[in-house]
Amino acid sequence: MENEKYYLYLNKKEFEILLQSLIDLRNSLIRKGRYVDCVDDIIIKLAKAKFR
Repeated sequence: MENEKYYLYLNKKEFEILLQSLIDLRNSLIRKGRYVDCVDDIIIKLAKAKFR
C-alpha cells in the first residue's frame, strides 16, 4: 500500500486552534499515563509546515 499525502490549508486562527488542540490532547494522554509519541510527531510536522 502506498503512502498518500494529504494537504491542509489553514488560516492563522485555524492553525492556532489545531496546535492548541494537539497540545491539550498530549497533556491529557500524559495525565492518563499513555504514550504521546504519535501526537508529538504531528506537532513537529505542524511546526515545520510551510506558510503561503
